[in-house]
Amino acid sequence: MPVTINRDTCIGCAACTGVCPVGALSMDGEGKSVCDEGTCIDCGACVATCPVEAITQ
Repeated sequence: MPVTINRDTCIGCAACTGVCPVGALSMDGEGKSVCDEGTCIDCGACVATCPVEAITQ
């Protein structure tokens, strides 16, 4: 199951996009992180990296 991103908590720092080994995370037009559910391998790298705990598994 792909990760869940709390858009209210996300601060748009993009730290998660740099650690995703498969490039499943990107930033949308509002400056918030989004996950491509078809690409996400649920490794948890983004969860550990998010400074505001906006990403959960």
